[in-house]
Amino acid sequence: MNKLGNAFDIVVEQSFDFLSPEYAELFDRSAATAFQHPIWLHSLYTRLAPEAGATPLVVVVRYRATDALAMVLPLLRIRRGPLRTVEFADLRVSDYLAPVCSPDVFSQLLDDAAACAQIRRLVRPFDLLRMVKLPDGRLAIENLLGASGRVSMDTNAYATVLVAPFEQWRASAIDRSYQKELAKKYRRLQKKGALSFSCCGDVACVLEALDVMRKFRGPRFHAQGDGDLLQRPKYYGFYSDVALRGLGSFVRLYAMEMDGEVIAAVLGLCHRGTFLIIMSAFDIAGYRSQSLGALMFEQVARDCIERGDQMLDFTIGDEPYKKLFGAQPSPMWAITQAGSTAGAIALFALKQAPWLKLAGKRLSDLRLQPARTETPTH
Repeated sequence: MNKLGNAFDIVVEQSFDFLSPEYAELFDRSAATAFQHPIWLHSLYTRLAPEAGATPLVVVVRYRATDALAMVLPLLRIRRGPLRTVEFADLRVSDYLAPVCSPDVFSQLLDDAAACAQIRRLVRPFDLLRMVKLPDGRLAIENLLGASGRVSMDTNAYATVLVAPFEQWRASAIDRSYQKELAKKYRRLQKKGALSFSCCGDVACVLEALDVMRKFRGPRFHAQGDGDLLQRPKYYGFYSDVALRGLGSFVRLYAMEMDGEVIAAVLGLCHRGTFLIIMSAFDIAGYRSQSLGALMFEQVARDCIERGDQMLDFTIGDEPYKKLFGAQPSPMWAITQAGSTAGAIALFALKQAPWLKLAGKRLSDLRLQPARTETPTH
């Protein structure tokens, strides 16, 4: 049962500094994911939120006695169609969402009735509270917000455990026949010219690889609704900013070159012994029968093992290739809560009609247009 307490001060700080030392310290001792990293959230709030017409809703919890940070809840207010929604800071770029807090402090907050009530007051008003992409086994944000229980999403995340040496991991994770197939294709690829694989170590390499990724991904995703995010200047700026700020620590950008030209690239985040793949691109037109993607992921795994990583995370999506590398599925969760009659009607309709649920998903993924002063877009 919750108890009344006065241990915390809780406010909304729209201009919270995610690059501050105090947030870095909080993040390091928290149970948050790579997608709440200081660099990631700083770029998301400064580059993407204004473009989406989204208002920062950063709930900041401090210890009253010391003014030290206890928790940060990075949220956004976004109008989606007629509905006022409150969501995690995502905007289609984050795969895992979580409060930035240690499990112990989170338990203290749940046990503090006054703190829970204040957080719930600050989050309102909304028509719909929508929290998706919640990883399995993480902090129960629904209890803090007074929302109904989480439900499983229709997609999973996938990760493979890495073991050294590389040959041992490959033997245990990849089917023997597929190992032979990849080895054969790699030998054929080597015969086409001077083949190299590397991790970008300077600004020029990063910018070249990102530019090539944008070129390769455009045609590949053209048929998928509104296409690839990298084709949009604001998103390209976001990923470039994250890559350059995090180069050598938080971010790795791998490139495969043939005769000095980039033919494949993989962008990912480094977090607590895990490398999380967030974006990849391959010259499919030029190397259609070479399985460039699979060969690239194999080389990424090799480099991660040599660096001492324990996990290669392919993140969200049920693409079949992930299982070819021994990746195991992990469920993803979502919570929703109505905050008005309009929200209740929308939530009821989505639960009753599968086609409306699909329409709701498409609504949430609508193309972000430049924000206008008079009416926020989504």
